[in-house]
Amino acid sequence: MKFLNFAILAILMVSCAPIRVNYDYDKTTSFNNYKTYQFYADMETGLSELDTKRLLNAIDSKMQSKGFSFSETPDFFIDIKSQEYQEPQRQTVGVGVGGGGGNVGGGISIGLPIGQANVNRQITIDFVDENKKQLFWQAVSESSFNPKSTPEKREARLNAIAEKVLNSYPPEK
Repeated sequence: MKFLNFAILAILMVSCAPIRVNYDYDKTTSFNNYKTYQFYADMETGLSELDTKRLLNAIDSKMQSKGFSFSETPDFFIDIKSQEYQEPQRQTVGVGVGGGGGNVGGGISIGLPIGQANVNRQITIDFVDENKKQLFWQAVSESSFNPKSTPEKREARLNAIAEKVLNSYPPEK
């Protein structure tokens, strides 16, 4: 029962912050030809080692649930890159001082930021056909990121990202 409550709480927390995903793919690709996959061994994901492992496990689980198989001789490779960036603060309080008289006016105004700027993470997932040496599918996800979150929250967030990113793979023509 405690696990169920924790799972529901984790899903609610993850669902509060949106995950935005953009897709692109080669229209000439026959996606039926791709059944097995492998991750590049020398990936520089930009994530911590533990977050990389969490994301790879999430992607692996989602791919296998879609009927794809992990293989040493794959049909395609998966490459992952990420970067963190800070959004400019949008919330400010304006403070102004003004004065005037005798047909002359003047004033000074400044905006003071409220709260902290949001940290976001962009994760790019590429599917590459090594035989043809070409990228055939790409997804770029953007979502908020809390560098101080617990391992459980990080795992839930990365699972949600993998779920949303791979929902539209393979693309329907």
